[in-house]
Parts: sequence; structure tokens; C-alpha cells
Amino acid sequence: MTEKIISKICFFFVFLFLYTPIIIVMIFAFNTTKSKIVFSGFTFKWFFELFKDKAVLCAFFNSLTLGIISCILSTIIGTLASLHITKFKKEKQYFFTNLNYIPIINSDVITGISLMLILKFILNIVNGEFGFFTVLVSHITISMPYVVLTILPKIKSIDPNILDAALDLGCSPLVTLFKVTIPSIAPYLASALIMAFSVSFDDFTVSYFTTGASFQTLPVLIYSMVRRRITPKINALFTLIFILALLILIFVNVLNFDGRNSKKKFSQ
Repeated sequence: MTEKIISKICFFFVFLFLYTPIIIVMIFAFNTTKSKIVFSGFTFKWFFELFKDKAVLCAFFNSLTLGIISCILSTIIGTLASLHITKFKKEKQYFFTNLNYIPIINSDVITGISLMLILKFILNIVNGEFGFFTVLVSHITISMPYVVLTILPKIKSIDPNILDAALDLGCSPLVTLFKVTIPSIAPYLASALIMAFSVSFDDFTVSYFTTGASFQTLPVLIYSMVRRRITPKINALFTLIFILALLILIFVNVLNFDGRNSKKKFSQ
């Protein structure tokens, strides 16, 4: 009984430590004054000021566009890579699976500088400059390992007899992929898409090293704004991002809940 009480207290304080700063930022996003200590009154003024800021809106749409394109491409590439890895022998599967972990456990600073040097070398050859495409390539690079990590275990769990049966019944490998494999891993594909999008939308370090003057993501803009001064507009922006993340989380949980219910009905 005592252990349960202690675990509940620890659980409470951990979540209190994690979410108290977020709650404080959200509260002061509705403050009538620019004070970061005293709450003077309730207002939506800073949200209206935020939507009038063209630089913030441009950076937000840049990050949104970049996140959508990079999550789609990284999911496609990661899924194809996962399918290919499952065809290897166990030793090669183990090698490439561990190789996939390196970008995840590697420091973002090292990854950002490495990508910057590689892209700089390529841009010197083609006479290009840093911008949208360099950031896109970088985000696909850092998102794809998470896609493989999400999808690969599910592909391994598919019964190979089902795939062999589809091929024996006359399906080509491409038809088998779209009619058997992809429907079997559909929930994991959705999770991989959301994971890749969150990695791209939230990334700062890699974007900072690979972006250019013609293209700026939201995290990079926030960093430049915070360096000058923390204004209530930033609090309002953080609040909107938190609400967006919360809605995505709720959407994913609803999809998973509906998927589990449909499986139960099908089994019954």
C-alpha cells in the first residue's frame, strides 16, 4: 500500500515538473500586459498580434509545407527500406537495423554539421544555394530512421504464408504490396507519418545548419525572436503549437481506438 502511494506521488510530481512550464506559458499568452510574472487580466490581443506578423505566418507555413512533404517522402522511402531489410538474412537484418539507430542516437549538432558539409559540397558542384530543398533533404534524412523503427517490426510480424498465398493466386509482387502488405501495416504507416511530421516540424538544430536566407522554418524564427526579446506573441505561438500537437494526439488515439474496435467486431 505504501509503495503504491509513493509511486503515485512520484508520478504526480514528474507530470507536474513536465507540464507546469507549459501551463505557465499558456496562461501568460492571455495576459493583458507584457509582464512575465504578474497576470493582469484576460485578453486575446497577442493572438491577433501574432496573426498580423507576416514573418511568423510565413515561417509557420514553411514548416507546415516542409513537414507534410518530408513526412510523405520519408514514409515512402522508409517503408521501401523496411521491406528490403526483411528480405535479408538475420545477420544483415541485425546490421542494418543497428545502422538505422545511428541517426537517432547521434547528436543533432553533429548530424546538422555533417549534412551542411555534404550539401555544401553538392551545391558547389551544381552552383546552388541553401534553401527549401536542402532543408527538405535534411528532414527526410533525420525522419526516415523513425519510420523504419516504427514499420519494420510490423512487417516482420506479417505471416509470410499470406504473402505466398497472394502470389500463388496470381497477384504480382506490386499488387501484393498494395493489397496485402500495406493494408496490414496501415495503422503503423499512419503512426510513422505523424512521427516523421513531428520530427520535421519540431526540428531546430539540423534546420539551423542547412537553411538559407531565402527560407526560414518556425523553430529557427522563434530562436531569432527569443534572442532579441521574449514577447507575449511567442507565448501565444507556443500555445497554438501545443493545441495543434494535442489535437493530433487525440486524432491518433481515436483512430487506434476505432481500429481496435473494428478488429474485435471482425473477430466476433
